[in-house]
Amino acid sequence: MPANQIVLDALEKRFASLAKPAVASLTITLQSGGVTGLVGPDGAGKTTLLRMLAGLLTPSQGTLRVAGLDPVGDDAGLHAILGYMPQKFGLYEDLTVMENLTLYASLRGITGEQRRHTFERLLAFTALAPFTTRLAGKLSGGMKQKLGLACTLIGQPKVLLLDEPGVGVDPISRRELWRMVHELADDGMLILWSTSYLDEAEQCREVLLMNQGELIYSGAPKALTATMAGRTWLAHDAAGTNRQLLRRALRLEQIGDGVIQGKAVRLILKKDADRSGLGRALGLSDADIEETAPRFEDAFIDLLGGGPATQQALADIMPQVTGDRHETVIEARGLTKRFGDFAATDNVDFTVTRGEIFGLLGPNGAGKSTTFKMMCGLLIPTAGQALVLGMDLKTSSGKARQRLGYMAQKFSLYGNLTVAQNLRFFSGVYGLHGKRQRQKIAQMSEAFDFGPIFNQTPDALPLGFKQRLALACSLMHEPDILFLDEPTSGVDPLTRREFWLHINGMVEKGVTVMVTTHFMDEAEYCDRIGLVYHGKLIASGTPDELKLQTADQETPNPTMEQAFITLVQNFDKDGGNDAA
Repeated sequence: MPANQIVLDALEKRFASLAKPAVASLTITLQSGGVTGLVGPDGAGKTTLLRMLAGLLTPSQGTLRVAGLDPVGDDAGLHAILGYMPQKFGLYEDLTVMENLTLYASLRGITGEQRRHTFERLLAFTALAPFTTRLAGKLSGGMKQKLGLACTLIGQPKVLLLDEPGVGVDPISRRELWRMVHELADDGMLILWSTSYLDEAEQCREVLLMNQGELIYSGAPKALTATMAGRTWLAHDAAGTNRQLLRRALRLEQIGDGVIQGKAVRLILKKDADRSGLGRALGLSDADIEETAPRFEDAFIDLLGGGPATQQALADIMPQVTGDRHETVIEARGLTKRFGDFAATDNVDFTVTRGEIFGLLGPNGAGKSTTFKMMCGLLIPTAGQALVLGMDLKTSSGKARQRLGYMAQKFSLYGNLTVAQNLRFFSGVYGLHGKRQRQKIAQMSEAFDFGPIFNQTPDALPLGFKQRLALACSLMHEPDILFLDEPTSGVDPLTRREFWLHINGMVEKGVTVMVTTHFMDEAEYCDRIGLVYHGKLIASGTPDELKLQTADQETPNPTMEQAFITLVQNFDKDGGNDAA
């Protein structure tokens, strides 16, 4: 057997707490020389499989060999040739970049001249050489992932297991990670990359698509995408909003999935569905519907049985927000935040009107999170104003916060409290007591289907359920302004669709939303976007306007991700003088 193969034969893993196997009778052989993508929704078994390959879990039955070794019986031999980067990689944030590398080199037994050459190579490979004295905790998200990869590569492993390395990383940093990983694969390394970003899966030589522990597709991404030919369409409704059009479309029998794509709605027809009556069913003319090229994500969703059905359970329990839809409810005026001599946010201006979704985008370390926290009242500006409903958060933060809902990027949930206790705690913090509190908890539990997990703690729940609970807790007091900081980071496309159905429903009721995200397909849901870079607002407009700014002969129809990267690169080329 070649040294760089992974061979699985009827591999299975069961847990006593689960009725179905976490991994069910998996038989496949993986080869080196390219990146294999491991994709699937929450609970598909991806992390369980990676942990078995790394020797951290013992299979319930079947066999597996990694480079000819049994991960459990030959753990010492496997440790010498395997690199494993889990979702929460063990960087020591109070150590510098060099101190982290030194620690991992010591654990690998890499010393002397070999260590010097290894560090030199890895620092050049990851472009971290200028940052060796910086604390790991002070690195941007993308730089942390690159440092994690460098630590994993110490010892030159033959097999590399990466569990969601792109989560929380901006498109530019993810592109750099992929460049590095493709280079490693070209040198003969066997790489298995687990991901919830389906545009990443398109970069893989082959993908393993898992669902509920079972392998439901194995092969080239393009081969699966090709099965969607003739079934992907863009619909435009000049008379209404794309949110209303999406809601109408998802109610149709022939539609399997739909997402907002700028001013259009991207629709997937079910297999063998009749296209001819689609325009009439949507209340549109045939000229308002055009065929578009399928994507891997379309095929992924279709293979899983389609997207979530339209549901207004959350919107139904939110009150209608009254007021002028043209009223400015969120405003940044000359917003500046300095940390010593460093301007994290530099003279930023923008407005958000009632019932609008405003997306704040930017690379890791660009000042996006700092700006967002000032708009929520969590950071005090050095200069300028952060206004909500005309109230300056610097002087009226308590009064303004009564109207705000805030869902943090890193959960503010209490892991040692049950779902029910978290709901009671947060509703109490927002001033709900007695009958009103009980009614709101019951409504939220029904809207999010918390019944089966009501007495479980968040720490024991899959990520998707944690996100649902965090959103529910932020809405207990029925706020009319909602701040969402990367609300779907790390969750699968099906869960993301569910979240955006909830958000769209609330916006239709007049709720105003400000959101940060690294998923560029989510940016398409925003009415307007502000792109922050080097602390400045370098571009703003609708998703389609930003894409149009970057269109050229070579890329006449850029994606949102391509537009994001091009706008940042153009700003750098122009010397940073064209801030919008």
